[in-house]
Amino acid sequence: MLVEVQEDFISAFFTAVYHKRNFSTYLCCSDLSKSFLDKKRNFFQLLKHYLMKEAKPLKYKMGDLKIKKEDIIRALSTVQEPDLKKDLVTLNMIKDIELGVGEVRFTVVLTTPACPLKERIRKECEEAIHTHVDENLSVVIDMTADVTSSRMGTTLLPNVKNIIAIASGKGGVGKSTVTANLAMALKQSGAKVGIIDADISGPSIPVMFGAEDMQPLVSQIDGKNMIQPIMQYGIKMISMGFLAPQDNPVPWRGPMATQALRQFFSDTYWGELDYLLIDLPPGTSDIHLSLVQLVPVTGAVIVTTPQKVALADATKGLMFFRQPQINVPVLGVVENMAYFTPEELPDNKYYIFGKDGGKNLAIKYETELLGEIPLVQSIREAGDEGKPAVMSDSIIAKAFRNTAELLAQQVAIRNATKEKTKPVQVKV
Repeated sequence: MLVEVQEDFISAFFTAVYHKRNFSTYLCCSDLSKSFLDKKRNFFQLLKHYLMKEAKPLKYKMGDLKIKKEDIIRALSTVQEPDLKKDLVTLNMIKDIELGVGEVRFTVVLTTPACPLKERIRKECEEAIHTHVDENLSVVIDMTADVTSSRMGTTLLPNVKNIIAIASGKGGVGKSTVTANLAMALKQSGAKVGIIDADISGPSIPVMFGAEDMQPLVSQIDGKNMIQPIMQYGIKMISMGFLAPQDNPVPWRGPMATQALRQFFSDTYWGELDYLLIDLPPGTSDIHLSLVQLVPVTGAVIVTTPQKVALADATKGLMFFRQPQINVPVLGVVENMAYFTPEELPDNKYYIFGKDGGKNLAIKYETELLGEIPLVQSIREAGDEGKPAVMSDSIIAKAFRNTAELLAQQVAIRNATKEKTKPVQVKV
């Protein structure tokens, strides 16, 4: 009986240590008999004997810890950020280095929570520590993100890091669907996201988010009446669809539509955002010019479908942003309705609108193909239900998440390699 009780004590002791609990607290919480507790003295004698005879010496002792933070920094300086082509230390991406016995912990601050290279960077950091410091060192890496920005010199939206224009040049290519799903995918990655529905005459965002019946409130912020954007699924949004009756048209001339857009920027309280997506109307009109004049735009995304008639207008939309007097970086092309696939047969692809139209457009104008979004029934159903398709577990959700990751990647590269964005001075 004594041996059994002592063995129970040893089991309890090592269980408590393994779970980092206080041993006495563990004993009090255990279902132990009085005889068990009476044998503590015998237990510790047995424990001492066990440790002297059986326990193996620790590889690391407190007094033998000779690894320094400088060693860790030196090792991590060999790890290159794949997109920016500089090491993590130079980019100031390594934070909070902590050394313990046989362990090092530090934080890698990514340029976006949607970083598609997150696991690659983690693996290369571990390999660098094991190669240049100690192969037996336990490496604990916390991955976080601080979204970069290149905006400057603006009083409008000072706490919004990146403003991204979503344009097409042509209606009917699914631009609002792409906007809604990219915003939701970025939100799912951990970013703070907002949407401005700049299509004043044909707003679609309220329907895409099932928010047609919602109306924004007005609050006083620093003595000024400010519109509070609608919050749906964790995304802030504003649209003429929230302000005008659903069945009523908005037959406004350019100056009135431009004034509405200005109010969406200046009279709406957006707070802090990592990404603000602007869902632009078709064409290259007053709204497009007003956008680049009002705020510094980080970059533009061009949405197209594969067929020739859509590509012709998408080209005009792309070249609008590349005009010398506008000079907004084009972050990439999204090819929507790239192919039809039945969800029950995801390997079957039918190129009913043509093939590689978006890819060829991206190659021709030396920009990125951010994604090829298939045409599936569920994306239409999701739009009708007011829940972006990326919220489901489907082939379309994966396509949008991959596209959002590449978009965030291109934003980070743009912010690190190109000049800071300024509002455009357009003379007409």
